[in-house]
Amino acid sequence: MTKTPRIAVLGAGYTGLTIANLLARRTAADVTLVNDRAHFVERMRNHQVAAGRTARRLPLRDLLTGTGVRLVVDRVTRLDAVARHVELAGGAQPLSYDLLVYALGSHADLDAVPGAAQHAYAVAGVGQAEQLRERLRGAGTVAVVGAGPTGLETAAELAETHPGHTVRLITAGTLGRELTEPGRDHLRRVLDRLGVQVWENTAVAEVGADGVLLEDGRHLAADAVAWTAGFTVPALAGQAGLAVDERGRMLVDATLRSRSHPEVYGIGDAAAARAGDGHVLRMGCGPGSLAGACAFHAITARMAGRDPRPLRVKADTLCIGLGAWDGVLQHVGLDGAPHGKPLTGRPVALIKKAVLRTTGRYNLRHPGISVIAARQG
Repeated sequence: MTKTPRIAVLGAGYTGLTIANLLARRTAADVTLVNDRAHFVERMRNHQVAAGRTARRLPLRDLLTGTGVRLVVDRVTRLDAVARHVELAGGAQPLSYDLLVYALGSHADLDAVPGAAQHAYAVAGVGQAEQLRERLRGAGTVAVVGAGPTGLETAAELAETHPGHTVRLITAGTLGRELTEPGRDHLRRVLDRLGVQVWENTAVAEVGADGVLLEDGRHLAADAVAWTAGFTVPALAGQAGLAVDERGRMLVDATLRSRSHPEVYGIGDAAAARAGDGHVLRMGCGPGSLAGACAFHAITARMAGRDPRPLRVKADTLCIGLGAWDGVLQHVGLDGAPHGKPLTGRPVALIKKAVLRTTGRYNLRHPGISVIAARQG
């Protein structure tokens, strides 16, 4: 009698929830999904939550109804890659697996500068986004540190939602460096219209209760600090002896399988997936979804005795919302270099709304769309 394979998926973000759903629906495996909270977090909406919206509560059990996935709400404390089991904080018996999908994602790097962990609010986490929302009720000035896509969306959303507040955007680099010149020009016009004060080529040395200290010695006052300057990943993979890079991201091959442990797959922000040209995919929902779909294809192909197809990604696209009715959509190479004429204005805002609506509702209940996307990648 053939043994039913046991698959454990760690993390129920966009990629983890999708692949668990797909594997349960389309294989004969016993699939267990482990997550540290009972609700799905729409991370791409956290900047809106920080600005004043209420986060939607999407129970994972409802999203998994009819799939056959077993849900375990607990925090992973340790991986034993030799015994092939996962230890949990709740004291339950370790979860054994034949195949593991590591999808624990990323979180804000609040250890990057002194004081950030104590005084800043990380927009990447819904809990801290909610805390920032409450803090802003009595605040007059907010500093947003970091001007990547998350920082830009946060600054614009805060300025538009709270026109009486002073919003200061601080970046260590050039504003809009991910964009071509027309995109940068549009970005500057929008931020200027919204009243966002921009400090570029300015590094933060320390965060305090009354604002931020810059490396050049200046102090910028702020009643609240939103932190979007960099992300880090859980240390569990490296602690378990899996091959990781200098940032702690799991090293995987072209089929998203661990380079050191073939029974483990890494997807999403916690894995360093490489495209055919060798470039590591950026952290983000779009690249993570493609990698997750590729991993699903690879797992099912190997189960069927077939050779899996490698990850194929030719280009990337940044879709940055700038408030409710503006934005920039920029095509970029896998090396991060922007190219082509960007799309700007209301059409981008409509695209962004459609992406959020589709990703947060339809895709989670109908994960097969990710399979189609991977085949066309």
